[in-house]
Amino acid sequence: MKIFCDSADYKIFLKYKKDKIVKGFTTNPSLMRQSGAKSYKSYSVKLLKNSSKKPVSLEVFSDNIDEMYNQGKIINGWAKNVYVKIPVVNTKGKFTGKTIKKLSDEKVKLNITAVYTFEQVKSICKKINKKTKVIISIFAGRMGDQLKNPIPIFKKSLKHIKKFKNVEILWASTRETYNYLEAKQLGCQIITIPPKIIEQIKNSNKTFKKLTVDTVKGFYKDAKKSKFKV
Repeated sequence: MKIFCDSADYKIFLKYKKDKIVKGFTTNPSLMRQSGAKSYKSYSVKLLKNSSKKPVSLEVFSDNIDEMYNQGKIINGWAKNVYVKIPVVNTKGKFTGKTIKKLSDEKVKLNITAVYTFEQVKSICKKINKKTKVIISIFAGRMGDQLKNPIPIFKKSLKHIKKFKNVEILWASTRETYNYLEAKQLGCQIITIPPKIIEQIKNSNKTFKKLTVDTVKGFYKDAKKSKFKV
């Protein structure tokens, strides 16, 4: 299973562009805004140039389905390692299948995002060209935030895409280090992870005994600093 870094921070790209664990990057308009991007194109091109040719997902931001296609074509021209990120629906809830089909037929690599149901996965698969690479990003963490279990959706989706050699399922909105194991055990091809959790995974080799002692030490240290008395 490949780890993608979920960030639009230029410094993070520089940090991970030659990291053997990180195989690619995912961004979205919210992350771009948080990173201080002023010009979407110039900032995106800078990220692409500093990714060591690892795949980078860049999202369209129009709400008009036809305009999504136009933006997707433009973004696709920025670099060979770009994946054009298309939301599965627009803000009105309308399926973007028309744009997905047109771009896929024109050999544009796609990352279909904001996916929450198996029905959406099936609808996407009906629109894609089987010769064009497609990532389907299922938002596990956000489902969990709403007390919904994402695991059955992943199981059905992974089984469904077995007949599509060009499709990969991505575990999105990672919330904790353990999600890496969950996604790997399910057989997801990709998981996208924030930088903080990537670093936690790199350092996740403590035994239960070590965890116990470190936890107690933390409590003891804070109690001493606070000068607590009973």
